[in-house]
Amino acid sequence: MLLWKLLRQHISIPQFAGFFFANLVGMVIIMLGVQFYNDTQAVYNGADSFMKADYLIVNKKIGAMTTIMGTSNAFTETDIDDFRTQPFVERIGTFTPSAFDVSASFDIEGFANISTEMFFESVPDDFVDVETTQWTYNEGDTEIPIILPKNYLDLYNFGYAQSRNMPKLSEGIVGAIKLKILIRGNGRHSLYEGRIAGFSSRLNTILVPERFMKWANNEYAANTSKAPTRLILEVNNPTDDRIAAYLQQNNYETEQDKLDASKTTFVLRLVVLIVMSVGLVISILAFYILMLSVYLLVQKNSTKLENLLLIGYSPARVSLPYQMLTIGLNILVFFMAVVVLMVVRDLYLGMFQDFFPSMQTPSMFASLAVGLFILLLVSMLNSIAIRKKVMSIWNRKD
Repeated sequence: MLLWKLLRQHISIPQFAGFFFANLVGMVIIMLGVQFYNDTQAVYNGADSFMKADYLIVNKKIGAMTTIMGTSNAFTETDIDDFRTQPFVERIGTFTPSAFDVSASFDIEGFANISTEMFFESVPDDFVDVETTQWTYNEGDTEIPIILPKNYLDLYNFGYAQSRNMPKLSEGIVGAIKLKILIRGNGRHSLYEGRIAGFSSRLNTILVPERFMKWANNEYAANTSKAPTRLILEVNNPTDDRIAAYLQQNNYETEQDKLDASKTTFVLRLVVLIVMSVGLVISILAFYILMLSVYLLVQKNSTKLENLLLIGYSPARVSLPYQMLTIGLNILVFFMAVVVLMVVRDLYLGMFQDFFPSMQTPSMFASLAVGLFILLLVSMLNSIAIRKKVMSIWNRKD
């Protein structure tokens, strides 16, 4: 306590206040950038958390001449190889269609039994962002995980159910319903249970694991060598003008809203990166403001520090008050930044949820982890710099 009383003289409140507010602004910008990006991703991909934004689904255009002439709209190996050579393509996968008959049914207790003919498709599993335990099939399993198009549910709720006075179903309720899946082909038939793993606004197909599709095509279909009619692409930059030019040149198409969503996500990432860079620059400047303030304080107290070192105080002991001061300021900045982040987040989440009532709110773990990392990094650098300054005085007395 006596040591602190001796050393706290000449403390400049305005200088430390300047550091506090500058560092607070920088940390809030960085943490808010991380949190805002995560929250907006929930808006863009909430219903499609298993499909990444930089995936595009491509097919050949079907025109009148295609129908009249009976021209195939399947992709050849040459087409696929040509895609692989394009600089904007990271990975490419093919949709594998079912070569067998599928029908599904489910019961809504007290209302009706609904059944329909349907089909399955699959893509390579690494294109589907679902937990491995939720998206797997082993030969002999009687349960099949399924991803359904969201517009199927919309058609039921706003068309079929409304016209027949049947209850509307949420995604959660449908996810809990077990489908009865009847598969027929190659002189065989089997009954399976379908489990809804999710709904997609980006996929107009009924998706099953690739492992199941390969096994079922071999088991229930005599001919499984159909060429793919759709491709799934992972692109490195959805805003690349070469994508649209290449698709148009080769008479391919993808849904424009999906391309626009990918572009929007890419731009969002870029804007967040720029904003976070600004916050980082502000934090670095705040760090220099603090170090300048501490250096000036140490310089003003250099005679006292030297005397303390001469009478036997160690450099670590003399450095401790200044280190505690900077660490205390950094901790206060962190907690104030968290409070500001929560207030700002509540404001924009309220607007988001007005437009997206079913939006799943992400946790604040990522932004808090980034803030805590900045706190630890700045505190460590402050402590090292202060210790080196005191050591220079220690060496000078020798």
